[in-house]
Amino acid sequence: MTKLEGMTNVQIPNDYDVTASSPFACHAVAGRRRGLRASFVLRHLSFVIGCSVILMIVVEMRCIALAQAQSPNMIGRWNVAINFADGNKRSLRFDAQDSGKATFLLLDPTLKVWGPAKPSEAKWTPGDQNSVTFSGAVEFPIGNVGRDPGTLMFKGKFETPDAITGEVEFAPLVGERPSKHGTFKATRDNKS
Repeated sequence: MTKLEGMTNVQIPNDYDVTASSPFACHAVAGRRRGLRASFVLRHLSFVIGCSVILMIVVEMRCIALAQAQSPNMIGRWNVAINFADGNKRSLRFDAQDSGKATFLLLDPTLKVWGPAKPSEAKWTPGDQNSVTFSGAVEFPIGNVGRDPGTLMFKGKFETPDAITGEVEFAPLVGERPSKHGTFKATRDNKS
């Protein structure tokens, strides 16, 4: 082995302080450490920011999905069956439109005596947790000779996107009679 080879293969003992042997070595090592530390911090910061952005996107998508799941679409034609507490049964068609506008059309076989039913104005409002309220004026036929005008108020919840059930109240407009209460079931008319 030559003297040059011997110098390059010299092992530095573990207790040997490299920084003490040269004044410039200390600055070089400290500079490298600062560079490595800064590089690590930047990489770590980029990772944290990237994960945060991905997490925010996932949370936003879940919130949008939940919001859509919690507010079924009311717009469309609904067949409504009403059962009053006194045993009286009625049916009507409810056409829900944009902006809370709607119409009621009474479906009653006795209306052939009076002629075809005409739609009346109604309105609807969505509630929280899949609930909905809709109301409007109607005139129920009384036998062959009269009509019972009043306001129907429905308060219900979506069982499925195509079915609503709840309570109904009929407040008569004529006389000092009490309101009639009952239940209803509305099913979406997918034929229209």
